[in-house]
Amino acid sequence: MTHSGLSRPPASETFQILTKRGERLREMSARFPWPKNVWMGVSIEDARVVNRAVDLASVPASVRFLSCEPLIGPLESLPLENIDWVIVGGESGPRSREMKASWVKSIRHQCRKQRVASFFKQWGGVRKDLTGRLMDGRTYDEMPRKIEGLSTVTA
Repeated sequence: MTHSGLSRPPASETFQILTKRGERLREMSARFPWPKNVWMGVSIEDARVVNRAVDLASVPASVRFLSCEPLIGPLESLPLENIDWVIVGGESGPRSREMKASWVKSIRHQCRKQRVASFFKQWGGVRKDLTGRLMDGRTYDEMPRKIEGLSTVTA
């Protein structure tokens, strides 16, 4: 996104920007204005790329989020400091890889412990319409909310 694209987003809309290039984001973040309605996120599929969360944490966006989708491996030690929201979802499509419930529950537990909002998007699979988004009989739809500069969890 260009500098001009970030500098003039309509205040009535929220923009969620997602990248896999956490290091580049960290390097360039000082060059951009960060309006309150621009949320910045990084993709983290497995432990090999967990460092993207550390890069994101240094960005001055009003909301910083992790998109753990498609989740293709366990994330036992997510660095959640300065992170406001974590989205978790499985891979979908003909060659989708299985996402284990224990991986999802571990992330949810880490988020609760650190008071970070978590959103469970889907189990994924070849027929995601059949696998749905229930975990332990319910949905998890927490969203980040900022109040006077503090991150709080809303459901």
